[in-house]
Amino acid sequence: MPPERALSIQHAGAEDVLRALASRGWSIATAESLTGGLLAAALVAVPGASSHVRGGVVAYATDLKHSILGVDEALLEAHGPVHPDVAAQMAEGVRRVAGRDGMLADVGLSTTGIAGPASPDGQPVGTVHIGVSTPSGTTVTSLRLLGTRAEIRADTVTHALEAALARL
Repeated sequence: MPPERALSIQHAGAEDVLRALASRGWSIATAESLTGGLLAAALVAVPGASSHVRGGVVAYATDLKHSILGVDEALLEAHGPVHPDVAAQMAEGVRRVAGRDGMLADVGLSTTGIAGPASPDGQPVGTVHIGVSTPSGTTVTSLRLLGTRAEIRADTVTHALEAALARL
């Protein structure tokens, strides 16, 4: 898909997510590894995003997933950073990190995976896990995406926005 088309799809998805958040009076925060800030950037590219986007954490290094987002250290040691449970705990953790006055952010959205060109731990390139945490619980979407590193990262943003919208 041409990069311009991917950005157009992401912008529309981000607008949809922000409209759904607005209808509930909710906030959102992102916890990103694989996407390295692209997800937060897609959200804040929409005018008025500041009314609902609390912020984001780029926890690219494994130790930051534990120290900032509270991902269980034993889980990381046993399975590494690319695992469905890691995505779930990242989404839950960013709700806490981005909350205020003792309240959690309403939605936590996380991405972790392997964009390539090689895999550091033997999992296939294109393995992606997206976590969505809301007051009603946490879900994870696991995908196997194809394409270049840039395409996998861009597709992950699109799928993350779709996953968030499905929970709103």
